[in-house]
Amino acid sequence: MNAARSALRTGGDGNIHTVAAAVLDEDDRVHVGLNLYHFTGGPCAELVALATARTAGARAPRLIVAVGDAGRGVLAPCGRDRQVLADYYPGIHVVVPTSEGTRIEPIATLLPHTYQWENQQVQRLRFRAKHLPAVRDGSKRITMRFNDPLQVGPALLVFASDDEVSLPGRITSTVAKPIESITDDEAREDGFTSAADILPGLRDYYPDLQPGDEIVIVRFDLDE
Repeated sequence: MNAARSALRTGGDGNIHTVAAAVLDEDDRVHVGLNLYHFTGGPCAELVALATARTAGARAPRLIVAVGDAGRGVLAPCGRDRQVLADYYPGIHVVVPTSEGTRIEPIATLLPHTYQWENQQVQRLRFRAKHLPAVRDGSKRITMRFNDPLQVGPALLVFASDDEVSLPGRITSTVAKPIESITDDEAREDGFTSAADILPGLRDYYPDLQPGDEIVIVRFDLDE
């Protein structure tokens, strides 16, 4: 909240930039953004802050708050922002104003009957067929990807074979890391013996992968 207020004091102008938002990410870093008012529909501060967080490497924002100028204090997100948060960051919490002061609420509470877009075009998380048993029995809930634009939200888990199998699921987090910073525990979660095995193992999928490249650790679940 203090970061949002500071950004508003620094960048607010009482006209175009009147709201600031702050995002707390999975690594406890704070990212801020200002709204950009325009009669055609400029972006809200919450969306700008989320994009700023993404640019800085955040993949699983945990908390978001918006503050208005002219003494308005904490502002609840508009309907569009609530839908965006529910679609892309279903685990996020939001600071909202109440008659008894501010309160932290999960986004599902703010949008209890959200529009469900699972039946629209859903992102696909693709696997080789050999991974199907482990995904089905729950022993595999992590995968590492390179240059694969995935995001938190609904996903169709697709297993390539002559009889292609698809399972409905959800990507719960995406964390970008340089290969050399991945831990042995993270490596073992994805079936590797140790972190030293990640680069040669992933080159089976990505032949051009280099030691300094950044990969994304994707965590997912199956829908019940």
